Amino acid sequence: MNSGGGSDNEPLLRDAENHLNDVCSSTESIEEFLEHQERISLRLWVRLICWESKAIWLLSWASITVSIFNYMLSFVNLMFIGHIGFIELAGASLTNLGIQGFAYGVMLGMASAVQTVCGQAYGAKKYSSLGIICQKAIILHLGAAILLSFLYWYAGDIFRALGQSTEIAKQGEIFARGLLLQLYAFALYCPMQRFLQSQNIVNPLAYISIVAFLLNILFNWLAIYVLDYGVFGAAIALGVSWWILVLLTGSYIVWSPSCKQTWTGFSVHAFRGLWPYFKLTAASAVMLCLEIWYNQGLGLISGFLPNPAISLDSISISLNYLNWDLQFMLGFCTTASIRVGNELGAAHPRIARFSVIVINSTSILISIVFSAIVMIFKTILSKSFTSNEEVIKAVSNLTPLLAVSVLLNGIQPILSGVAIGSGWQALVAYVNLTTYYVIGLPIGCLLGFKTSLGVAGIWWGMIIGVLLQTITLIILTARTDWNKEVDKAVERLSKSSNTEESLSTVIPE
Repeated sequence: MNSGGGSDNEPLLRDAENHLNDVCSSTESIEEFLEHQERISLRLWVRLICWESKAIWLLSWASITVSIFNYMLSFVNLMFIGHIGFIELAGASLTNLGIQGFAYGVMLGMASAVQTVCGQAYGAKKYSSLGIICQKAIILHLGAAILLSFLYWYAGDIFRALGQSTEIAKQGEIFARGLLLQLYAFALYCPMQRFLQSQNIVNPLAYISIVAFLLNILFNWLAIYVLDYGVFGAAIALGVSWWILVLLTGSYIVWSPSCKQTWTGFSVHAFRGLWPYFKLTAASAVMLCLEIWYNQGLGLISGFLPNPAISLDSISISLNYLNWDLQFMLGFCTTASIRVGNELGAAHPRIARFSVIVINSTSILISIVFSAIVMIFKTILSKSFTSNEEVIKAVSNLTPLLAVSVLLNGIQPILSGVAIGSGWQALVAYVNLTTYYVIGLPIGCLLGFKTSLGVAGIWWGMIIGVLLQTITLIILTARTDWNKEVDKAVERLSKSSNTEESLSTVIPE
């Protein structure tokens, strides 16, 4: 690729102006156009933005659908439980924030390693390695699920040891033990989902998520209103819904022609080179766990405030709506990871950088709209979960802070997606540790317990931590040398000509 100026570039640029429909005919031509971006006209920039926006939305609509509907499985589950009683809701919320939130962070964090390696391998056309990487991830996820099972089984003892009331801890324990079924389904689904997404196969995942969501509503209605199984029945209903996701997604991978090159069946190669892959998986898990546990931990801390049931219910409901918005933005996060990983693997650094800019701009505009919606419908949002007037008032008081958090969600998850696609998990883990736990968490505890702010003070701590992390990620992304990132991706993937013989060479060091 020539980087010089002068007359050699003039025919290319003049042709671009005269034939706009041919500008975006291939990623190679776009990469070359972006190399000479100082000579690109405004009309051509608009054309390039439209091209990238189209690529983003083709991936994003399905990724957003998957994120939202998969999250709505737990969201609807809590809505049903909330109408059983506010003690039951507090217990289930405690499990959701603590035990399930802990497992959620571990599983999603580990799965992000699949996005990094499979995304770059797919961009480099090393298709045969993807299926083996997915199997490696499943092995490690199942191992993690076995260890996490003890937390689920002894959830009640853990909650009581942390000082929670006996009534709330008992309901939390019942709910947690019922969720063991869901834990193992989650361990299988996460790697399979990332395996398909890294290949830009997103539409089938969206359709499967919608089917599982609709069945989840039916299962919860049967368990609670027909069979009267209470909190335990709601947990089982959620678990069955996740197993439907696993069975439908697994069937697609095995039988679909779309995965013919990337899934060649189960192989003993999946058990080789587990340690190099585990190192990236561990860094990925730490990075996302520190993000997810931060919100969950602040929610748990609210249970130690005066009137813990009201405090826990109000922050749980607010966090559920924040997480609902986060699921939407995680669709963009997934898209950012896919686009950056694929383009780095294909040696297109300028497209990778351009994609980051367009995705972030789009998500910020959407977040502004969502923040306005939160402020307009603040009372309606709380009444969807409970009829308790104290809880409704407490949730309404948190709404302005919720709107600020929604706005920040328009930037932070996208930059995390860029980090995953680029393989920066270890670096971002240090950033998260500092901004969230060294700065944000102590500030939240100080404002929550030492001032009259209460739950609002804890939420302010969360906002400060996320804001500092976002600023740091902006600086890191802005200072990134994308050509060097391509070199790193190529180095990872070019060490072996036969990925089935030496799959550990595609794992970042």
